[in-house]
Amino acid sequence: MAQEEIKLSKRDRIAIWWRSTFLQGSWNYERMQNGGWAFSMIPAIKRLYQTKEDRAAALQRHLEFFNTHPYVASPIIGVTLALEEERANGAPVDNKAIQGVKVGMMGPLAGIGDPIFWFTLRPILGSLAASLAVTGNILGPIIFFVAWNLIRMGFLWYSQELGYKAGEKITDDLSGGLLQDITKGASILGMFILGALVNRWVDVSFTPTVAEVQLDEGAYIEWDSLPGGAEGIQSALLQQEEGRSLTQTDVTTLQDNLDSLIPGLAGLLLTLLCMWLLRKKVSPITMILGLFVVGVVFHAINLM
Repeated sequence: MAQEEIKLSKRDRIAIWWRSTFLQGSWNYERMQNGGWAFSMIPAIKRLYQTKEDRAAALQRHLEFFNTHPYVASPIIGVTLALEEERANGAPVDNKAIQGVKVGMMGPLAGIGDPIFWFTLRPILGSLAASLAVTGNILGPIIFFVAWNLIRMGFLWYSQELGYKAGEKITDDLSGGLLQDITKGASILGMFILGALVNRWVDVSFTPTVAEVQLDEGAYIEWDSLPGGAEGIQSALLQQEEGRSLTQTDVTTLQDNLDSLIPGLAGLLLTLLCMWLLRKKVSPITMILGLFVVGVVFHAINLM
């Protein structure tokens, strides 16, 4: 007799939807939203896995690093639920596939969440509510609270269901390698996003002076000869716009030379070092503390 297929009920998915609102309730610097993510997945784990060992393994699987905009995590949850459901029913879905899909989706979706929610919907609703509140109308804060939470909760539910149904389609062709292709594509996309963010977020600057060149007269702003007051400030700004230096000497630092070769090289090397340390199972907390200590020491000896 064939074993009955295990399915997540609508009640299970509602419980997961409610728990996902607390995604950032245990945010930490090591794995960020992993605690809230695992908390959201508990109803699914209890439904899909019957033994203590299987449940512990699933919970551990979902305590890996996770971080994205808290609202757009819902479609990722939905896809993950579908993958876990297929895995519980015997499909060849391994830990790497589940984590690869999560990592591949969380980066691109994080870039969508901020512009839509923080920079568009929230300011619009806030402006509407504020315009009522300044006149003493109590409906101002009430409208903001009710409307924002209706939009937020509605989006969380429908995007989770959308991800769940899409995940079912993904797992329909497991034998054909579709999931493997998606996992590979998600990994490539994740690395692309990481590479794009390195130059923006990792800033390393070496301060030792390599050369000092005395500038010719007229190549720099002569502060003593500027008129007083606002006229002097205006004159200085105009001269700077023309390309004149703020000082009489042109100082070239070690960082200037590095940037002339490959801009952002130091930041890239630091990122690669951190990735190598992670592969060697070095704790992220240890790395953060180590970088803090090294930064303080290098600054004290005027290296950075």
